[in-house]
Amino acid sequence: MKNSIFKFLLILTSTVTGSFAFAAPQVVRELETFKTSAGEVQLESLVKGLDVIWGFDFLPGGDIVLTERPGRMKIYRASSHKLEEVKGLPTIRTGGQGGLLDVRVHPDFDKNALVFFTYVEGRAKGEATTVLARAELRGAELRNFKKLVVSEAWTDEDIHFGSRIEFDGKDKVWFTIGDRNERPRVQDLAHHNGKILRVDLDGKPAAGNPFLNRKDARPEIYSSGHRSPQGLAIDPVTGRLWLSEMGPRGGDEINLIVAGANYGWPDATYGREYYGPKIGETSKAGTVQPVKYWVPSISPSGLAFYAGEAFPAWKGHLILGNLSGQHLRRLTLKGEQITEEETWLKDKAWRFRSVRAGPKGEIYFGTDEGRLARIQPLPKN
Repeated sequence: MKNSIFKFLLILTSTVTGSFAFAAPQVVRELETFKTSAGEVQLESLVKGLDVIWGFDFLPGGDIVLTERPGRMKIYRASSHKLEEVKGLPTIRTGGQGGLLDVRVHPDFDKNALVFFTYVEGRAKGEATTVLARAELRGAELRNFKKLVVSEAWTDEDIHFGSRIEFDGKDKVWFTIGDRNERPRVQDLAHHNGKILRVDLDGKPAAGNPFLNRKDARPEIYSSGHRSPQGLAIDPVTGRLWLSEMGPRGGDEINLIVAGANYGWPDATYGREYYGPKIGETSKAGTVQPVKYWVPSISPSGLAFYAGEAFPAWKGHLILGNLSGQHLRRLTLKGEQITEEETWLKDKAWRFRSVRAGPKGEIYFGTDEGRLARIQPLPKN
């Protein structure tokens, strides 16, 4: 039986293109400090007044390209501290949890100008699904747009679209798709619901994918058994892929992703239905246990590895955004185990949607309240 609680809350859907004019957000440079285990640090807010900042990434030179879930893409110009709207987006289906989702800058952007992004596409009868696309970002305009993958996860549900993007080297792309509230499809390899996909830069199944030679499986699938995968990050030292995903009532997870592995949802979970009953067992043969799970929920979202020099004590740690928990969380990683946790900025009551480590070692985040900010060392006197 489908969970109707979300459905009832997420009725409104609309279609937008990237060409509408919107009220200008407020570009600010607000400075404050807060205490961490590594001492006092500085919080600098760069922009506020945007809509949900689902994703962002860094362009050469320090500019930031970001997405707003209602269907807008913008560039924060670091030198002028101004925002510029990006033109040329495709038609995007918005409403509920859908809209314009993640964005990533290709590692060879200097040569190819490519950005990859995910968004929700609609069709007749109110159905929608997650799409991976790419385009050249020239100035503040998307050119040579190409739709790479239209996921086989169509449903009229407006929740659990995913979607995070991560590069596997320079020639392959991972991206996540949620269960779309269609639980039986998650354990079915004929559907993309609740999967991580891995494709080449043209959207074709990547060489080495675990199900390439199975007729009963979609060849793009890399892993399965995911509910609402919200964060994706590569360990810069080992190259291993880590995932954060939301459970229902409890059962939020951090997972270490292995090709072909099944992470259990909905058969194996530490979460329960929102109205109380158990969903499955906490473990099941043939499924992988999470590295870490939380009960009650913290609603994990964006995930980033910290590898910068600005905060040496945090090198190799994970930084996790949280929505209902309304904080950032630093996770100390020892091998494949999380051994320590520290929460930051809980007093702000912000929903931390997206997190990335900056090119100079700062920690950047975007919130559902439309704030783009960074954490950095205190200035030297």
